[in-house]
Amino acid sequence: MDIFESVDALRETVQRWRQAGLSIGFVPTMGNLHAGHLSLVEEARQKSDKVIVSIFVNPLQFGPNEDFDRYPRTFDADKVLLQQQQADAIFCPSVDEMYPNGHSQTRVIAPEKMTGILEGEKRPGHFNGVTTVVAKLFNIVQPDIAVFGQKDFQQFAVLQQMVDDLAIPVSLVRAPIIRDETGLALSSRNQYLTDVQRRVAPKLYVALQAVEMAVQSGNRNYEALCQVASQQIMSDGFDFVDYVEILNATSLEKAQDNDRELIIVAAAKLGQTRLLDNILVNL
Repeated sequence: MDIFESVDALRETVQRWRQAGLSIGFVPTMGNLHAGHLSLVEEARQKSDKVIVSIFVNPLQFGPNEDFDRYPRTFDADKVLLQQQQADAIFCPSVDEMYPNGHSQTRVIAPEKMTGILEGEKRPGHFNGVTTVVAKLFNIVQPDIAVFGQKDFQQFAVLQQMVDDLAIPVSLVRAPIIRDETGLALSSRNQYLTDVQRRVAPKLYVALQAVEMAVQSGNRNYEALCQVASQQIMSDGFDFVDYVEILNATSLEKAQDNDRELIIVAAAKLGQTRLLDNILVNL
């Protein structure tokens, strides 16, 4: 497995692979890898000849009061996991390598209609940081496919819109959420949970499953279902519910009665840890 810290070195290898007629899969990450990330690598391996995984904690997508400085950097452990998963290369640039002009570089602005809600509403500017870094990574790696996890559903929808709008020649793959034995969606931030909080955390998914069951049974009073779910999450022991929403899975607009693919999304806090989860619903 090759490890690259510079853009030029990675591009030389990618060019050789291209000349050999090999297809390239790409998995962008911020490191601190877990089984959810590794499932994305496996998905990329099944769909391409060579797999590149980036590890880069992107400062542009963190707000001033967020956890950029304390975000876990676990490169040595990540490298072992990626070797076991048979990734072909790691791209682990420094902040200066990615942003040689500091924060005064060109930005890719995320579509406002998709980012003024949910995570974008709670984290202003976050998605502009995401679209900027992912567009740059796509230009560096030039993959055939890029694999993202469903857990960050809004992110995937925003990036798909960016790829469509800017005619970026990469196919995005949305891989399903990986959960632990309790049903909790895997996340790097789960390590911040106390033992007591870990017993509460899976109830977020349980509340979303109840909404899914109601929708599949024909209940279209989406606003009321979300209110009930929020109340249930709070009564289950969460400290705060940021949102529970039922949206059109493509546009992220409020779901309508005639929509056939929905996404039930939620974010809630246990102590200082924000948990995200979602369920796709096909009617």
